[in-house]
Amino acid sequence: MAVNLLDFDLEGLAAFCESLGEKKFRATQLFRWVHQKGANQFDDMSDLARSLRDKLKGNAEITALPVITQHISTDGTIKWLFDVGGGDAVETVFIPESDRGTLCISSQAGCAVGCRFCSTGHQGFSRNLKTWEILAQLWFAEHFLRKHLGVQERVISNVVMMGMGEPLQNYAALVPALRAMLDDHGYGLSRRRVTVSTSGVVPMMDRLKDDCPVALAVSLHAPTDILRDNLVPLNKKYPLVELLSACKRYLERAPRDFITFEYCMLDGVNDSPEQARALLALVREADIPCKFNLIPFNPFPASGLLRSKNNMVQEFARILLDGGLVTTIRKTRGDDIDAACGQLAGDVKDRTNVSGRISKQRTIMLQQISEQKSIN
Repeated sequence: MAVNLLDFDLEGLAAFCESLGEKKFRATQLFRWVHQKGANQFDDMSDLARSLRDKLKGNAEITALPVITQHISTDGTIKWLFDVGGGDAVETVFIPESDRGTLCISSQAGCAVGCRFCSTGHQGFSRNLKTWEILAQLWFAEHFLRKHLGVQERVISNVVMMGMGEPLQNYAALVPALRAMLDDHGYGLSRRRVTVSTSGVVPMMDRLKDDCPVALAVSLHAPTDILRDNLVPLNKKYPLVELLSACKRYLERAPRDFITFEYCMLDGVNDSPEQARALLALVREADIPCKFNLIPFNPFPASGLLRSKNNMVQEFARILLDGGLVTTIRKTRGDDIDAACGQLAGDVKDRTNVSGRISKQRTIMLQQISEQKSIN
């Protein structure tokens, strides 16, 4: 059975080449063809020996995920819906800015964490994505965008693992994908520009610190265990004191000197001035260098929650800023194509023209990244 070369980081590809009786350095050539040049046909790889290309044809393939839909927003945001088989689909979003291009990638079909404000969690968990399914989102987006924009240079400068799923609950597939993103022979992304977002899987945070330290964003959403237990059920297993200790340990190896805390603003739930002051006290006591990203909530019926009023968000941010914490309010992007944080992807019914293959798309929450403006 042919293996998908998108399933390997460079080390794994070197081992695969050796299994074919080839020298390790062939893996570097092959890796560049796949990731830097976007090749998916071995005959196009002109500097590889014909004998190697013939071996590859018999043992390997470079296969992308089928695209079900593509939507381009008036603000330039692009959303793709990819078929991952078995009736499941995942979304990927590209967010262009004047100084960066950010790709938001999914790591699971569904999510088992079940955060109260997350539409994906309300739909349940289907399965982990494989390494190639994670990398295929970047591979497709990067090379599509080069053609779409008519450029040769790299378009995607930042990757955020903030799409569908909890990345650290798919650790074995995540790390090789991250390594391919960082590899100079692959996408050459800076560790500071690759961000993993987690709801707080403490043991895996400690492993990531040692195995592949990239920027870390932690979904906090509450200043107390009682409230966070309600909003983020994983808190019952890894309460705040354990989570914040893991954050502090992560900073020993992190490429940035701070942790980003994400905080979804929920009307009458976690947005009071008293809760802002409690949050400030919490991170001060834990002595964690951090910044806060306040996220406007996009309501969906099953949540029973509403977006915080703008004046409450502003006051909440003001308290954190006055307390010396860098604080941003995430601006919404891609509203017209339902690509903003927490919006619904809707039902996907048989859009691949294969009867019954895609019966229903699980609702997707995308943690939309945009240019973050500090409040003065």
